[in-house]
Amino acid sequence: MNVAPKPAFVLRQRHLLGIEGLSREEIVGLLDLAGEFVDLNRRVEKKTTSLRGRTQINLFFEASTRTQASFELAGKRLGADVMNMSVASSSIRKGETLMDTAITLNAMHPDILVVRHNASGAVKLLADKVDCSVVNAGDGAHEHPTQALLDALTIRRNKGRIEGLTVAICGDITHSRVARSNFLLLNAMDARVRVIAPSTLLPPGIERFGVEVYRDMREGLKDADIVMMLRLQRERMNGSFIPSSTEYFAYYGLDEKKLAYAKPDALVMHPGPMNRGVEINSTVADGARSLIREQVEMGVAVRMAILEALSRNLPNA
Repeated sequence: MNVAPKPAFVLRQRHLLGIEGLSREEIVGLLDLAGEFVDLNRRVEKKTTSLRGRTQINLFFEASTRTQASFELAGKRLGADVMNMSVASSSIRKGETLMDTAITLNAMHPDILVVRHNASGAVKLLADKVDCSVVNAGDGAHEHPTQALLDALTIRRNKGRIEGLTVAICGDITHSRVARSNFLLLNAMDARVRVIAPSTLLPPGIERFGVEVYRDMREGLKDADIVMMLRLQRERMNGSFIPSSTEYFAYYGLDEKKLAYAKPDALVMHPGPMNRGVEINSTVADGARSLIREQVEMGVAVRMAILEALSRNLPNA
């Protein structure tokens, strides 16, 4: 008996601006597609032609190494023409507005625009003014959807599931777009989410995100399956949020002693870049239970999946 081929996964929306708005089925579809690209990326021949003829522009208003590099690699492996715009030497530094930039880029007829901006909501504003698909590569303290998706893929591949796991997210919750996107995704996938931070790094109304709040690492890490550490976002801090890096590490930095409160098979994650000796020590970061390097690998696969899924909505004429 002939079995009908599984239909290609397609995102319902033209843009990927956040985890908010994605259904559980769309999250699973993206993770499944990304899993296929993990296998492709481990082969000698890593390229496909699914985005051949398409133009991808990476527009980063904030410095980034991992995210920009992985989006560039993802686009090229799918066969797209990829251009990285250097904001530091662009007209934006000369006083051009975001809207002027959007109009200029739109006139070049790109197919996919990948944007990182230091202001929350800026990517949505730009998406409303262009004809192409837009991917949010991080906007202010709002969302970083591709990071949450690569975190979810990493968890699923190592634990076999996301549902029912206890995920403890520790550190600078107030300034973290990674945390916000992970709250949305993990709750959609029926995980149990905890946050652990000093009061100065917890935003008002944090409970509305459906998370359990702890201010003590021992209590928050108890029986956790995943321990996700966050970087102190000093560039977004206006004022003093911690007494010192040394004191912060003593209470909230992850070391072997604190990790022992989690489950014996608990795994450790960090979106990077890491501040060793502030959020995490090197023994844990480089240890057998660390998934930090694997997260980087999953980042390319997830971004390939997003570009591929969005491209299936693009007009062919």
